[in-house]
Amino acid sequence: MPAIKDLEIGLFFWAEPDARATLVNVLSTGVTSGQLAIDGTVKLSPETAAAWKAALAEAGFHLFTVFAAYEGEDYADIPTVVRTVGFIPKATRAAREVRTREVIDFAAALGVKSFGCHVGYIPHDKNDPDYIDVRDMVRRIADYAATHGMTYCLETGQEPAAQLLEFFQDVNRSNVKINFDPANMILYGSGEPIEAFRLLRPHVISVHGKDGNWPDPAKPGSLGVERPLGEGSVNIPKFFAALRETGYIGPVCIESGVHGEAQRWEALKRDVALLQQIRG
Repeated sequence: MPAIKDLEIGLFFWAEPDARATLVNVLSTGVTSGQLAIDGTVKLSPETAAAWKAALAEAGFHLFTVFAAYEGEDYADIPTVVRTVGFIPKATRAAREVRTREVIDFAAALGVKSFGCHVGYIPHDKNDPDYIDVRDMVRRIADYAATHGMTYCLETGQEPAAQLLEFFQDVNRSNVKINFDPANMILYGSGEPIEAFRLLRPHVISVHGKDGNWPDPAKPGSLGVERPLGEGSVNIPKFFAALRETGYIGPVCIESGVHGEAQRWEALKRDVALLQQIRG
């Protein structure tokens, strides 16, 4: 397996039924590491774990993180995200906690030491029953991840950095960390990403390479639009400069919403080449 570099350029990608075929496509972009996302429909059997473990070993591929997504989540616009994403919806909370443990067990079977997910829109009021319930759920998940020697990464974007930091401190678990996504700060209109990164930096262990533009102010409740790397409002070279200035040396995993098989992989090749050039 190739050595992991400082600011290793990796790929965030979704688990598909054929682990080996998935990794062939991922490797074609020029990366040998990344983050694996598991949607809510993936059956996490011992056979699934064994297939992914074998494929990763065969490919010499390093996984930094396994991310969970959940059935019923919808990112159409901000009100829909509030209603469906993460641990905020009461109706799915218990089932998603069970599923989260299953994803953590799956990650542990692969030897991965980090788990992540979107918590959802955290209420501002610390006395809100949903805030308390979700905070306590995050604590339980963190404690469960710790039994596997695993960190639990909170994904950024759905709240301003200062609010996420307050929640992080209230959770008060040493193995809770942050996966920082600069584009999400823009897409949700949550705050300037480089400033947000500097605030959260002491707790950041992984970063996404993603770009996007701000929501249209004429369309309240809308999300911003994801853009190809280098063509959005993040200012990727300036963001990389901030990574270096703050001493961040962890992975930068490209997350792209480009659809269509050929188009997707060709776009990701360009993204990898761009970030490798910026990193130097």
